[in-house]
Amino acid sequence: MAKNVDRYTYRVTWSEEDQEYVGLCAEFSSLSWLQNNPEKALAGIRKLVKDTVADLLKNKEPVPEPISARKYSGKFMVRVPPETHRLLATQAAESGVSLNRLIASKLA
Repeated sequence: MAKNVDRYTYRVTWSEEDQEYVGLCAEFSSLSWLQNNPEKALAGIRKLVKDTVADLLKNKEPVPEPISARKYSGKFMVRVPPETHRLLATQAAESGVSLNRLIASKLA
C-alpha cells in the first residue's frame, strides 16, 4: 500500500549557509533538498520523500505517519523550575483563572 506523500508536512526556507532554498519535511527530519528557487526546493523534497517512502515500503520498513493524520489529546507535560511554577501560579490566581488556562493563553 503506497502512502500519500501529499499529506506530509513540507516547508521551504532560505539557507544563509548554503545560499539556496532548502526543502524540508517534518516527518523525515533527516532529509532536505537544496535548490536555487523555492518552487524547485519544494518539488525536490517531495520527490525525495516519495522515493524514500517507496524504498521503506519495498523493504517492509515502517513509514512515518503524517502529522496531519495523528490524533492528539490536547495534553502535554512540561517541566519548569519551581520558581517559574510559583510565579505562574501567582499570576493565574491574581488573574482569577486556572493555571492551565493561563498557560494555554500564553502558548496561543
